[in-house]
Amino acid sequence: MIICRASDAGTLAAIHRQAFDDSWGEDAFAQLLAAAGVFALAAGAGRAIEGFILCRAIAGEAEVLTLAVAPAHRRGGVATELLQAAMATAQRSGAEAMFLEVAADNAAALALYRGAGFTQAGLRRGYYAPAGTDAFVLRRDLNRPPDADYVSGEPRSD
Repeated sequence: MIICRASDAGTLAAIHRQAFDDSWGEDAFAQLLAAAGVFALAAGAGRAIEGFILCRAIAGEAEVLTLAVAPAHRRGGVATELLQAAMATAQRSGAEAMFLEVAADNAAALALYRGAGFTQAGLRRGYYAPAGTDAFVLRRDLNRPPDADYVSGEPRSD
């Protein structure tokens, strides 16, 4: 994993443009990377970044702000590696739980997050503009390893 710095903002913005129609610019990434508690991790060989995750860990909680993988590197485990590394980094920073929002119609992202043990904690109606797509708020306890019931998103019976 590569730890990203403000100097990587242009590269992160370029990958974000490939991944999202409503992408963030270089200035937004530079400002976020300079903010307290924010960290970004990138996957790739050398400085050739295949994907990245941008998170904030503060006051015992962490939040995935965005995760993007370049189209040529999707379906190869990059997002899973990034998410696992971010959860470990957040936990080392004192976070006990991680949260994120994901478009309710993004089946690939939902599979990634549910496979990592995230469960639905809420719903934000019309969260993603301009289409007004709903977002699921997902949560993962960082101090508890996921088991089969937890990963499936089903409530435990014990």
